Order: sequence, then C-alpha cells, then structure tokens
Amino acid sequence: MIKGKQSIAFKTSPYIEESASVVGKKEGEGPLGSRFDMVGPDDMFGEDTWEKAESSMQKEACQLALGKAHLSAGAIRYLFGGDLLRQGVATSLGVEQLQIPMFGLYGACSTSGEALALASMCVAAGYGERMLVVTSSHFGSAEKEFRFPLSYANQRPLSAQWTVTGSGAFIVGKNRSHVKITGVTVGKIVDYGLKDSQNMGACMAPAACDTIIQNLEDFERKEEDYDRIITGDLGYVGQSILFDLMRGKEYDIKERHMDCGMTIFDQSRQDTHAGGSGCGCAAATLAAYILPAIARGEWKRVLFVPTGALMSTVSYNEGASVPGIAHGIVLEHC
Repeated sequence: MIKGKQSIAFKTSPYIEESASVVGKKEGEGPLGSRFDMVGPDDMFGEDTWEKAESSMQKEACQLALGKAHLSAGAIRYLFGGDLLRQGVATSLGVEQLQIPMFGLYGACSTSGEALALASMCVAAGYGERMLVVTSSHFGSAEKEFRFPLSYANQRPLSAQWTVTGSGAFIVGKNRSHVKITGVTVGKIVDYGLKDSQNMGACMAPAACDTIIQNLEDFERKEEDYDRIITGDLGYVGQSILFDLMRGKEYDIKERHMDCGMTIFDQSRQDTHAGGSGCGCAAATLAAYILPAIARGEWKRVLFVPTGALMSTVSYNEGASVPGIAHGIVLEHC
C-alpha cells in the first residue's frame, strides 16, 4: 500500500528469516566483536588481493545465512547485492558460485537499505518466497579506489571515516520469524553542494534528515513511535549535523538515535577518527547487533536508515559535489 510521497506499507509483511555477518580483524576487535558470525584472522581472508578478499567475505556471509536457515541456494528466488567497487565486481565474483538470479545494486553505503527495500517489495508482491540480500566493503579496496593506496601512508583528516571490512547477508521471505519489515521509505538524492570526499558524514547527513522526516510524515508518526532511529554511516561529524538539521525542521531524535559507524568501532581506542562507513558497516551491524535486539523484543519498532555518498573515482577529481541518499526500512518485533 502506498503511503505518502515516498513510502510503502506492506499489507502482508515479509520477514527477515535469517542473517549473517563476516568482518575483518579490526572490526572483530571493536565493541561488537563477539557478536559477528565470523571474524577473519586478517583482512585478506586467504586471498592475495583486497578485492578478492571482499568477494570472499560476501560468499561466506551468504553461505552462513543459508546454512543458519538450513536452505540451499536453490531455495532463493533472487539475489540483491552490491559493494563500493567499480561495476560491483566484489559482488559479482563473490556470489557467482551460488548461481542465483541477481540484481547488482549501487547506492554507496546505503546499498543494504536499497537491497532490503527491493527484496521485501518482491516478496510482498509475490514474486518469490525468499530473496537473498548481501552487501560488503573493504578498507583496503575502498581506500585504493576512492582515496589513496595504503602504501602512500597519507595523513587522514579527523573528519574522515574508516571503511568497514565486512559483509552482511539477509534472507527475506514469507516464513515467520521474530523480525518483520512493515514498510520502506525510498530515499531521493539530496545534494547540498559539498565536495569533500574526506567528510562523507557531512555529505550524507542531509539525505538522512530528508528520509527520516519523510518517513515520519508518510506514516503519520512521531519520533517517539520508534524505539531507535538508526543511521548507517554518518559517524560523529554527520550525527552532529543530522541533529542540527532535524532541529531546524522542529524534530528531535537525539534521545533515540544510533549510528552504525559510531557503534562498530571504539573511536578512542581504535583510532577510526569520525567512525565507520562502507556498505559493510550498516549491514554487519544490522545482522550482528540490531536484528538480535529486535528479535528479543528489546526494541519493538526500529527505523533503519543506511546512508550513502554518491561519488565516483572520476566525479570528485573533476570537482563535482558529493550528493547523498538514504533509504528507510521499518523493522518490527513480532
């Protein structure tokens, strides 16, 4: 059922039947370390390049989710996946062996939200009983593609975020679980003209604000109707900007806001500057921390809002701005 300008409320809600998370060594040393399904002893995962390592994480996450659900790849109708690399190569090589019909997606760090929205819409529409969602990112591959190769040892500004080495996979289907997707708010591109690729929190915060407010308006809800409003990758800088933007629109989410980029690392102990980011940041945190809390009933209703900075290796070098996008997924305990 269409809700407002940008949202959908499902008459028959799809469920997140199972999930899995795979992360690198640094993530495993963070506050959520014991909650991840798999922590690599290093960031190579037995491969000889960072790109191959990222594909390996995706494959492991998918296989873990399927195994936990006692399903074969043949039980999945469609796969929705994405990453940060050119042409989504980490995803295409990572899920190749599964031989599931796939949609390759790109929403930067918001890709997990985009994928969950599309998968839940397909299940609710009856296009298949189960869908598989997977996203990933890798610190080494992202730095090489978007900033500087690690061998340069360049100094990172305090506004920079640390790309999470991780992957999250989710099975969205019709079989009842303790977490259901009751609605989605599809984000639109929001561009405030910022051009600093080392301050993605500032670039993404306006999009997060726009989607959160649109969700509240479309569903005719107030901030307190959610136990948590969780952004994906704003970090400490982006969170502060988000709060200011929300207050400017007469909303206050400070008491119920959480950011995955601020949760997955210990800022003081792990030297991650403004926090975590990347397609794997929100996805791994969702699988390891958020979904279990909802399943236990600690949170009854959560608005999950992964955020993405839509830049390419060419656009920012040519002086283009870095627009943002954010997608809202309404998750409820059942």
